[in-house]
Amino acid sequence: MATKDKKGGAGTKGGGKGADKREKRTRGPHAGAQIPAPPPRLKGFYAETVRPKLMQQFSLTNPHEVPTLEKIVLNVGAGEAIKQPKFLDTIVDELATITGQQPVRKKAKKSIANFGLRQGQEIGAAVTLRGARMWEFLDRFISVAIPRIRDFRGLGTRSFDGRGNYSLGIKEQMIFPEINYDEIEQIHGMDITFVTSAPRDDMALALLKELGMPFRSEDKKGGRM
Repeated sequence: MATKDKKGGAGTKGGGKGADKREKRTRGPHAGAQIPAPPPRLKGFYAETVRPKLMQQFSLTNPHEVPTLEKIVLNVGAGEAIKQPKFLDTIVDELATITGQQPVRKKAKKSIANFGLRQGQEIGAAVTLRGARMWEFLDRFISVAIPRIRDFRGLGTRSFDGRGNYSLGIKEQMIFPEINYDEIEQIHGMDITFVTSAPRDDMALALLKELGMPFRSEDKKGGRM
């Protein structure tokens, strides 16, 4: 009888489908965790190909004047987390899976009575990528994620902020191959911002184009992908 009770019964805590679901989400070190990671492919492509082209295109003599990518910021607003706190936990797990970095939970700066929002309440998550993870994410985003967007006709060119930074909106997190379709509880979008060192938008556009970003030739309408 003791053996049967240990295997699970009506009074067993943590048993059932809930425990199996939690076990599936548990992440551990992969098989090649001890192998040193190779340098990012796109970073080498920038140094060998993109930088000389930009120097020639904008007649730059100082290599330090050539614009480069500084960081990539992924931000997800979760207004539904006000009523469903577990929804934000799912978003954090998915962002960590996509980027390989633990997200930061964002809190409300002030209370809004009409939305039932209290100051300090968690309503979103964000990840800031730099260095090798930034280049690896950009490579996967251009090569794998963007081609999976439905009815994709190119990225808009009107989302530059005037200081060399570019932002775009994604409607579905399913475009990233790291997300398992069967484990998705709810579809949500995200905003991605590419921060560059370019002082002007035309230099930032040229940089992102040379890195492989598929912009539209004629931008008529902007919006989420």
